[in-house]
This record gives sequence, C-alpha cells and structure tokens, in this order.
Amino acid sequence: MIYLSQLLGNPVYDSDGERIGRVSDLGIATGEVFPRVTALAVEGPGRTPLMISWRKYVDDFDEDEVSLKVVATDIRFSYLQPDEVLIVRDLLNKQIVDTRGMRVVRVNDLKLSDTSSAQLRLLGAEVGSRGLLRSISPALETVVCRAARALGHPIQERIIAWNYMDLLERDLSNVKLSVSHKTLDELHPADIADIIERLDPRLRGQVFAQLDEEMAADAMAELDDDELAATLVSGMEDAAASRVLSEMDPDDAAELVSELDYERAEKLLSLMGVNDRAAISQLLGYREDTAGRIMTQEFVAIDERGTVADAVAALKALEEGFESVRYVYLVDDEKRISGVVTLLELLTSEPETPLATLATSEPITASPEDDQEDVAENIAKYNLLAMPVVDDEGHLLGIVTVDDALEVLQEEHEEDLQIAGSGASVSSDDRGGLLSQMLTSEMWCFLWAAGIAACSLMSGALVGDYLTGLVASVALPVALHLADGMARYAINSYLEYDEEDEDAPTLLGFALKGVAVSVVISAVVLLVMTGVTNAIDASVASHASAGMIEQEGAIGELMTSLTTGFKAAAVTAVFSFVTAPAYLVTLRRRDKAGADTSGVALRMVAQGVALVVFVALASLMLAGLVG
Repeated sequence: MIYLSQLLGNPVYDSDGERIGRVSDLGIATGEVFPRVTALAVEGPGRTPLMISWRKYVDDFDEDEVSLKVVATDIRFSYLQPDEVLIVRDLLNKQIVDTRGMRVVRVNDLKLSDTSSAQLRLLGAEVGSRGLLRSISPALETVVCRAARALGHPIQERIIAWNYMDLLERDLSNVKLSVSHKTLDELHPADIADIIERLDPRLRGQVFAQLDEEMAADAMAELDDDELAATLVSGMEDAAASRVLSEMDPDDAAELVSELDYERAEKLLSLMGVNDRAAISQLLGYREDTAGRIMTQEFVAIDERGTVADAVAALKALEEGFESVRYVYLVDDEKRISGVVTLLELLTSEPETPLATLATSEPITASPEDDQEDVAENIAKYNLLAMPVVDDEGHLLGIVTVDDALEVLQEEHEEDLQIAGSGASVSSDDRGGLLSQMLTSEMWCFLWAAGIAACSLMSGALVGDYLTGLVASVALPVALHLADGMARYAINSYLEYDEEDEDAPTLLGFALKGVAVSVVISAVVLLVMTGVTNAIDASVASHASAGMIEQEGAIGELMTSLTTGFKAAAVTAVFSFVTAPAYLVTLRRRDKAGADTSGVALRMVAQGVALVVFVALASLMLAGLVG
C-alpha cells in the first residue's frame, strides 16, 4: 500500500538514470470499481507539465522515486481521455459525497494499492486526521499516531472506497464513475437534502443541477433551511424552477414561494399550470404558522352513502405520486365532513358494506386558522396519521398529515432549545467547534477577565490603587452567574406560559418572585463572606500580636476590598432580577413579530449588563462615593 502524499514530489528518472522531473499528479480511468492509474503527470524542467502513459513507461516506483522503462528521448507525451481524471486536481483537498455514509467530506489523502510491480489502483480517499497529518509530514503522522496509541486513543484511518465516492468539483456528466457506483440520484431525498446543506455554498447549485426535476422537488421539500431552498430556486431558470415547484406537494411549494420576493414568486406562479397555481395560491392565502398553511389538498373524499367497493375504486383511480392515503373521508351533499374510515377497516370489510357503518361519526378536526403547533400536538395526542381541516360550516378543505406535524413539532422544539440557550451538539469535525462551545457555555469566564481589567483600571483612576480593584473583582463571578440565572428564569417563564394563559404570572408577580430569590441568595453569599472575613481578620490579628505578620493594615485593606466586591455583586444580582421583566417582554414581543431569539445571546446580554453594573458599583464603593 502507498499513499498519494508519499508519491507527490518524488523525482522521476529515465532508464539511464537521468532525472526528467518530479511527480505532480496521477491520472485514473474512472470506469472501474478500483480505478487503475493510467497516466503520470510530471513537472519537468522550468515547471513544464508533461503527461505520459503509466502502463507504457513506468518500470518501478516506491516512496522515494519513479523509474521509467525508456530513455528520455523515447518518451511520447499523451493526453487525458474522456473517462480519466487527475486525482490531485480533481480529488485532493476537494469535497466529495460519501454515498454510503450519506455525508459530505474533504479528501486529505488517497490510498493506492500496487497490484503488480508497476501497476497502481486507487482504493479510496482518506478523509480523517491521519491523511491531513501525512500530507504535512509522514514523520508528524508517525509521532502523533504513536502518542495517541500510547494514551489509549489510537487514530484510525478513515477510508472511503472509490465506489462510494461522488465527485462534486467538476462536471463529470460524461464520466462513468464506477460499475457499482451509487450516485446522488439513487439516494433518498432526505439524504440529498442533508448533503446539500453541508456543502460549500458555491457547490450547492452545481450539485442540485445534477438532479432530475422530480428528485429536485423531493430534495427541496426535505431541506430544513427555507432560506437555502429559496436561494437554490433563485439560482434556477424560471421555467425549470416553475416545473420543480409543480412537482412539489402544494403545502411544501407554498412554503417555498413565501420565501421568495414578490416579483419572482408571481413570475413562477404564472408559469405553472392552472390547477397547481390555484392550489398554492389558496394555501398562501392563510397566515403563516397556521393549519391552512401546512395542509395538503390531496385526500380521498367519498359520498357518505357509498360502499367499501366505491372507496376501493376511488383509491385505485388515484394518480401515481398522490399523497399517501391514511384515511377515507365521508362527505355529505354539501361537502361537509361526516365521518372517517381507516384503510384497515376497508381491507377487512366486505365490498358491499356501507361506509357509514364503519366510519367514526365525530372526527377530530382543525380550523385553517388554528395554530400549527396546536394542530400538531392534537395529532400526537389522539394518535392520528392525519387531521382534516374544515371551515366554519364543516366543509372539508384539506388535511394535515403526521409527517408535517412532526416537522412542526421539531421546529418548535429547536426554537425552544435556541431560546433556552441549548444548541445542537458540536461535532468534533466542525472547525472552531470547541471555541464556539466555550464562548457560549463559559462566557462568564471571558467576562470575568474583562471585569478584572476594568475594575483594576477604574480603581486606579479613582483611588490610585489598581490592586484594590483586582481584589474586588474576585466577587464578579457571583454577579455573572446570578445574571445568567435571571436570563434563564425569564426564558423558562416564556417557554412555560403563553401570555394569554390564565395561570401565567403577571409581570409584577414574576419580578417580585425573582427579586425575592435574588435577595435570599445575595444575603447568604454576604453572610458567608462576612464569616470568612471575620475569621481571616481574627487570624491576622492573632498572628500580628505574635509578631508573625508585619503588614496587618495592608491585609485589612485587601479584605475590605474583597468585602466591597461581594457587596457590589449582591446589589448587582438584585438589579439583574429587577430588570427580568424587560427580558420576558422582549421575548414575547419578538415572538409576536415572528423574529427568532437566541437564548445564548440573551444570556450574554444579561451578563454583559451585570458586568457594567458591577464594575461601576465596585469602583464607586472603593472610592467612597457610595455606601
């Protein structure tokens, strides 16, 4: 086995031992399970690029050099064939799709296997840290791997076989990648959507363009990021974008169209068929986040006087690609819903059985103006696979399916986590993931450092002594943690209660409860600090009387500074909870405006305000300007 990084840069010698250049790349024939290396790219004198046939001219190779069969004058240069690619240019350090693991990865090195004395085959791409280390220095890889093994955490190779790789950076539409290759078109739409979301922005449109219209529509519906979906549509030609929207379910298409600017949306709708346009326009007429916005109009409705045979005939007549059917709905002459029959009941009943005898006579329904979260929760509560949506007169307008309900609940859950300050887990592969995690979860530590500097500078300016401010800032973490607790208190109240709930506490009650808790906590902190200070003072006095301490006054001044800091922290904590209603009101107003609020950002603001208040208070107290 040999790696590409071990070959690149190696000298190339002819049969007489004359150096003709160095290895710069390798060409492979893509139409095989494990492609053969077919060409050797050499950087000749004066950086002149040369391409020669591997089979015809390469005699031997190793990690140090490549030897040719002929002298330099007998070499005939060649060109890449249509089914060949250069693995440094087209693979190394590029993004690829791992179609087995359904993920996007970056190629750090390539693993090769010699099947004979002079033949090489590409086995796969190394996408792990070992390939990255090896590309920097083989010696560095050896040292790091040995150290990791000694610590009990060996670093394993992460090889993706060629037949599970899909190239993204080049237009390879005319290249047959592998006889057993699983391409993007064969993946599940949800996997394609996940891959597109993980790609570099410049590659997303290129990959999306490889999909046929039906697959593109299915993948578009699976994207979690509505703005990304709108961006992809904006990059398409009008006719193509209109056809993709027509392929989508009306509720998904309406959601996407709502993200586009008005002129673009109107133009795409005008290019659609009359029926598709009417279905989407009707859904767009409902407010966002309502049942009407997420319902589908693809359902099976049968006259309430029909039989099982009539229902089965209606099901058989459905077009291919029709929304999955879970229930058959019974309607009267005015198209008002009168009952629901499950598919199981249809399958287990005789053809001549009247549907009315099988139906649930009082089905659970929703209004198109109902909040989508309430509808989703009712679907979960009553174990439904779909819920009919009816108008005030009971006319059946559409249905909300369980998959749409799950998406709503997931979105609401993610929003709650965001507001609560809990994000998705940070992957070890994400760049800057550890730093981001530290900044969000341990922000108080960074603010403390800033507070130490600020207190020292302020005390130096006011009383001419930097040390007193530094000592006082020891108490700053108390103020920061209590401010963070205040923000969490406001967030939890927002998540637990709707403003209109009867049992929701008033802003005054909310504030009083928080202030009471903060006063108790602050009092406990001050009592403990007073006890510690008294004990230290007594110890210092005892040692001073015994002649063991000569600077009793200096120590006393430092203890006074420390006590001052804790007093400032206690006052700051009470101030934070007094302002808690402002944070709760902010959350509610932003929610009504449809704006997202980050719980992490809210907590950072609370701690930042506490930092400013503490520094100001502590500095003024040390200067004797306030008690």
